[in-house]
Amino acid sequence: MNKWTKALLAAAISASSLNVSASPAELDRVITVVNEGVILSSDVESLKKTVALNADTANLPPEDVLEQQILDQLIIEELQLQEAKRLGIRIDDTRLEQAIDSIATDKSISVSQLREELKRNGITWSSYRDQIRREMTISEARNAQVRRRINILPQEVESLASQLNAKNLENVEYRLSHIQLRLDEGAEKDERDAVAEKANKLVSDLEAGSNFKALALANSKGPKALDGGDWGWMRLEEMPTIFADQIKNNGKGAIIGPFRSGVGYHILKIADVKGLQSVAVTEVKARHILIKPSIVLSDDGAKRQLSQMIEQINKGEKSFDDLAKQYSADPGSAVKGGDLGWQTSELYVPEFKDKVDTLPEGDISEPFKTVHGWHIVEVLERRQADRTDAAVQNRAYRMLLNRKFNEEAQAWLQELRAGAYVEQVGNLDEDS
Repeated sequence: MNKWTKALLAAAISASSLNVSASPAELDRVITVVNEGVILSSDVESLKKTVALNADTANLPPEDVLEQQILDQLIIEELQLQEAKRLGIRIDDTRLEQAIDSIATDKSISVSQLREELKRNGITWSSYRDQIRREMTISEARNAQVRRRINILPQEVESLASQLNAKNLENVEYRLSHIQLRLDEGAEKDERDAVAEKANKLVSDLEAGSNFKALALANSKGPKALDGGDWGWMRLEEMPTIFADQIKNNGKGAIIGPFRSGVGYHILKIADVKGLQSVAVTEVKARHILIKPSIVLSDDGAKRQLSQMIEQINKGEKSFDDLAKQYSADPGSAVKGGDLGWQTSELYVPEFKDKVDTLPEGDISEPFKTVHGWHIVEVLERRQADRTDAAVQNRAYRMLLNRKFNEEAQAWLQELRAGAYVEQVGNLDEDS
């Protein structure tokens, strides 16, 4: 909501001032017809005052140029409002109040303090609310029409993410450990299979916690074998290309490989990292049972049914797994005993997220309601997961979306203007 705060406050000041001081004739004077709508002289004067409040008057263009720019903007706004009406877009009071709450929060004041601030500036609460609703309506119409024109290909995201990764990794240093299993290019199949099997076994041992240095001393044929495979600290551009190509967004402790080159199989471990910005998130493994109220099952009935299930589980009469398979109305998880798999809690609806975030591991929640129905949930386990790669992908997608949105928004507005009936029927400089 940040983008609305300054402009809306200034607009509301202008509108309020005009409502107090303007004569009835000035308010009623039509300047321009836009399809089935009109722009009044009061609209022009209101926006002119808004511009004056937000800009250095010394940098404003001549009066006639400024008024034409204002009229052009009002025409575009009116066209977008007409498009919103055609699409059936309506900002209800609940969303409006949420926007106002957000504006007040951004200003570090309460809503009541915001009202007082507006009142001191001669702004009526109703005019302020109307201006916010107008801006939200325009924004939603623009988003709805422009987003459907945007197509972002996976290859575009991958390409930009690779560029971002390369920049992020410029000053990162890695301490690498390396095991090389030698295999000649002309080796027989039996030998190739044996070396591949040995490489996979070494990776399994390392992932199970075996000491890398000991395994390197015993098995590696690489140039650092006698050092326990330790290559020391290196930036990407300093290490062998076959190493750099495998690093990607892996962090400290990562086991990479086995991967093949012309001299055999390689296994890498990132022993340590300096300068890498990583994104860690908490993932939760949970399971739930969902009961949906219906014509024959009330909310109280659904809640009572789940309470009985909790009692059965606690007494050992039934298992969570069996009850979920038999009764849960969530088909995707019911077949797995209610198991939702490893997920970040942000994927869940607010009430479910709150339970998953606060419930101790191994405890079953009391029955609670969401938009989907009544649930009980059990948190089985939590873990920290590295989402650096996903974060870079998301950043690349947002950058592409913003770039294409701005381009398509301009094209859409030009098309709206070109297809509209616009006629100026009054002069801006007429006396009221």
